[in-house]
Amino acid sequence: MSTLIEVGTTRLPDVRWDANVELRKAKMKDVEQIYTLIKYWAERGLMLVRSHNHLYENLRDFFVLEDEDGHVVGSGALHILWHDIAEVRGLAVHPERQGQGLGRWLALAAEREAKDLGIPQIFAWTLQVKFFTGLGYHVTTRENLPPKVYQECSQCPFYDNCREIGVTKVLDPDNAFRK
Repeated sequence: MSTLIEVGTTRLPDVRWDANVELRKAKMKDVEQIYTLIKYWAERGLMLVRSHNHLYENLRDFFVLEDEDGHVVGSGALHILWHDIAEVRGLAVHPERQGQGLGRWLALAAEREAKDLGIPQIFAWTLQVKFFTGLGYHVTTRENLPPKVYQECSQCPFYDNCREIGVTKVLDPDNAFRK
């Protein structure tokens, strides 16, 4: 089965700008809405699409922001790669809810979880470098991250033509990866 994406075909539900939002861990019932939100941004070339299979296998990594009307208006995940590093991934906010600090909330939730788990360093691949540097991340290269990172990268269909920029944040300098 092909996973081709036609640009602009994904429609998101209309959401209220002022609806209250709750941050929580993702549940099975959220997978379709997470998929659609990520696919919306992937069609616009701003993030990688994630398959339903990937979302089910990694559901425990995900947080969602659900509004009071039951819409997932944001998603983000903390994916542990090794004892000393985890990736912030799948960070997406509904276009009608952008500019409210929801992306920041999701990124900080992933960071808090990493700290709680004792993971000394987090990173992300992004086209939104300014967003992450505003949260204290620093631009880096694939080579400056642990080898486990590029093992995951090598499975990406864009490996040889990657446009994403690496950003990293050290949470515990005494235990973070040193090249």
